[in-house]
Amino acid sequence: MKYVCDMLQIDIPIFQGGMGNISNAQLTSAVSEAGGLGTIGCGTMTPTQVEEIIIQTKKRTSRNFALNIAINVSPYTDELIQLIIKHKIPIVSLSAGNPVPYIAKLHEHDVKVIVLVASVKHAQKAEAAGADILVAEGFEAAGINSNLELTTFTLIPQIVKSVKVPVIAAGGIGDGKGLAAALMLGASGIQIGTRLIATQDAPFHDQYKNSLVNSSDTETTIIGRSFGQIRRILKTPYSNKLEELEQAGLTPEQYRELTSEVNHVKGAIEGDLENGFINSGQIAGLINHIPSVEELFESMMNEALNQIEQTSNDLRGLSYKKD
Repeated sequence: MKYVCDMLQIDIPIFQGGMGNISNAQLTSAVSEAGGLGTIGCGTMTPTQVEEIIIQTKKRTSRNFALNIAINVSPYTDELIQLIIKHKIPIVSLSAGNPVPYIAKLHEHDVKVIVLVASVKHAQKAEAAGADILVAEGFEAAGINSNLELTTFTLIPQIVKSVKVPVIAAGGIGDGKGLAAALMLGASGIQIGTRLIATQDAPFHDQYKNSLVNSSDTETTIIGRSFGQIRRILKTPYSNKLEELEQAGLTPEQYRELTSEVNHVKGAIEGDLENGFINSGQIAGLINHIPSVEELFESMMNEALNQIEQTSNDLRGLSYKKD
């Protein structure tokens, strides 16, 4: 845990997940200023759009932040790598594709490379390719997911056992107890996304934030299974429409069009839940207020520490047979 914080020059082991085309300087800088690792998700944005967010983020914080590139999602992967080098971004996370062609080049420029994985096999390949840190994401997470559908609770300990580099847990984590659980599973920290949406520092539509606050434990749904393109979103009028169309025989091209970043922006930024979707992880049911990022992180760290101490004391108080 401390090793990861020292490597990335952050205070606490909490990473912001990439949020694609709704990424912004305001939330990214707030996460970094609060001691975590802020992240700009490039999504399908052009290099010019991403560069503007980088510039604005640097104006807001002098702390480290990362760039996330979804390799097979972005049509500009090579250009974004050049942008990282140009702006001396110290940390990059690579997802949704083969990271091998990029890791050595990034290391040449002293960039720490985080690779998102969803299985033991993926983790071992990423480690062999030179990844500095792995983010292991379970099926509970928001947005685009692995079609392997492994859960965080089962995924983390298996990956931790199979590699030597630090592993960060993602998916199904939204409070201090989740942080404590991830650490007990062997993770060196956590990555969160959905919980950061419902913060005062996130410039998303109130409809999005309030939908999360008012959600129950069963408010997310999966779309795209029939196309091998798993995505977890919040239940809304638009999600109902997508499910009906998929069951009726939607073509892969139509599915990609209806779940494009254009429709993501409509839901998340414009609050149009009739014509756009909003991503959400299964932790939506845990969200009941909208704090600042700083307040959120402070409460998560304190709750994690208290939970670990309490559980440790409870375990010590048990009587059990020792060999």
